[in-house]
This record gives sequence, C-alpha cells and structure tokens, in this order.
Amino acid sequence: MKLSIVILCWNDLKVIDGCLRSIYDETQAIDFEVIVSDNGSSDGSIEFIRQNYPRARVLENGCNLGFAKGNNAGIAQSTGEYILILNPDTIIHDRALEKLVAFAERHAEAGAFGCRVLNRDGSYQGPARPFPTLFRDWIAALYLRPLAYLSDLFISDTYTGWDGKSERVIDWQSGCCVMFRGDLLRKLDGFDGQFFYHFEEVDLCRRVWNAGFPIVYTPEAVITHLGGQSVGRFPIRFELERYRSRYRYFYKHFGPKAARQCRHTILAWITLRQLGWGLRGLVSPSPVLKNRLEMYRVTAEWNRRLDPVRFVNSGEEPEVVTQVAVQSV
Repeated sequence: MKLSIVILCWNDLKVIDGCLRSIYDETQAIDFEVIVSDNGSSDGSIEFIRQNYPRARVLENGCNLGFAKGNNAGIAQSTGEYILILNPDTIIHDRALEKLVAFAERHAEAGAFGCRVLNRDGSYQGPARPFPTLFRDWIAALYLRPLAYLSDLFISDTYTGWDGKSERVIDWQSGCCVMFRGDLLRKLDGFDGQFFYHFEEVDLCRRVWNAGFPIVYTPEAVITHLGGQSVGRFPIRFELERYRSRYRYFYKHFGPKAARQCRHTILAWITLRQLGWGLRGLVSPSPVLKNRLEMYRVTAEWNRRLDPVRFVNSGEEPEVVTQVAVQSV
C-alpha cells in the first residue's frame, strides 16, 4: 500500500461527501486506502459513508477523542508507506495526492510533506508556518509582522512575503493536510494525545525535525480547505482548547518558565484585539461583533486567572461563564 489517508470525522456529514468523492475521483495512479476515524458522530456520518463509500474503512471511537487521539486510532490501522492526515472539510484537486506522493519520492531526505492549501474563494490559506517561540509570539501579538520584510529575524507566525507558490523547507504544515513517512510516524507514536485541539501537528512536526528529518513543501499539490466546520459551532470552547494546547506545547518544549511567559503574550494578543474590535463596535455594532467581544472577554478572564504550570501538571483551571448561551464553556 503506497498511501493511507486518515480522516477524522466528528459530525461532518455536510462536508464528508465532497471530501471522499474528490479523493476517489482524483486518485487513480497509486494504491491507497481511506480510513475514517469517527469521534462519536451523531449526524448520520457513519451510515452515509458506509452506504456511499464502501471502500472506506470506518473506525467507531464512540466518543470525541480529540484530534490527536482520534487520528492516532486511524494511524494504528494504517498500512501505507506514506500516511496522509486529512480533514473532512477538504477537496482534492487535479491529482493532488498523486503529486504529493511523487514529490515525496523525490525527497528521500524528508520526513513529512506539505501542499498548497486554498480557502473556498481560491485565496492562499497559509498552511506552512514557522515554529512558535515566545519572541515570535510577541511579534504577532503586537502587530509587528511587517518587520519581517526587513529581516527574517522578525518572522513570527507566518512566512512573511511568501505566497506558497514555490518549493521550500518549512517548520510545520497544518494538520488539515499533511503527509508523513509511515515508518517514521509509527516510530514517533503518532500525535501526542495530550493535545485535544490545536498544536498537535506543530508538536509532531517538531518531533520529525528532532528525529533528523526536514519537512518540505510543494505547490504542485493543491487542495481546498473549507475550514471551521467544528469550530464554528462552539467558538469559545475551541478557543479555550487552543490556549490549553499552547500552554502544553510551550511547557513540553521550553519548560515551566516559558509556559508562564507564554501567558503574557496571550493576554497582550487578546487585549489589543479586544480594544480594536471594541472601538469598531462603538461605530458599527452587530451580533457577530458582540459574540467576538464576548469570546475575548471570556478567554481573557480565563487566561488571567490561570496558573499555566499547575494547569499542565494537574489540569486545574478556572471556571468562566459566558453571556452567550449557545457558546457556553
């Protein structure tokens, strides 16, 4: 088996059809398998897949294991020389997976591979990014990204000035579509299960680099990522999960001091955006803006009251109350 495609599904009935159809339509020249790891869907996703895509193997996890553990369940059942982690809200274009595998075959030195990812309007999504550090986080938090046009020393959370139209070595690729050498991924034991949502692929890509393998990107393979299918239903919940994972990442790779310092950059990020959007709300109020400001209020309160080290070691965290019932934490 040349390629194993692992797709994590959680109530993704609205998008899974387009994803699977594009895989089977656009992948003809290589042997591949599709493994759908289902995190307790209740919207009929499992039944739909089995009825319409009998070639796909469905694993029923029974509950929402999160991104890392859910994908690991699929990885454990894979047999491919390469393993592709793919979101269900993606569309494969123009033999993209065949091109990605061919690219990997030309780069025996690499351990993981990224492709060009577009938004639904055709714009570049920016899936390939530098590893987060405290310095880079401060640059992004303070809106200083343009300094990277003067020097690469100021690169923050994006490769400033790069449009994704050329091959390059990258730090990490978004988990919406990233491919690994199967033997390496299994040796690394897949994703770290402590990351429920966000930073799973960042951590794994860092471990790929630490194992001595670079990660390379090609613009030849192109997909569309619709984005936000799960996050849109529970924005505050997933924003807090993002911060939980950030603290775990900094603690794991930089230690307790960095985890505590990370809290300052997070609060600076939230505060500046809270002020900016608050001023906009005075001029042009709207329900959407009200929800955004409520998200900033809740996440700022949660981060201010959190002890990052105690949270990572024991799971202890503050309780917060949201004023938007449909977004309760």
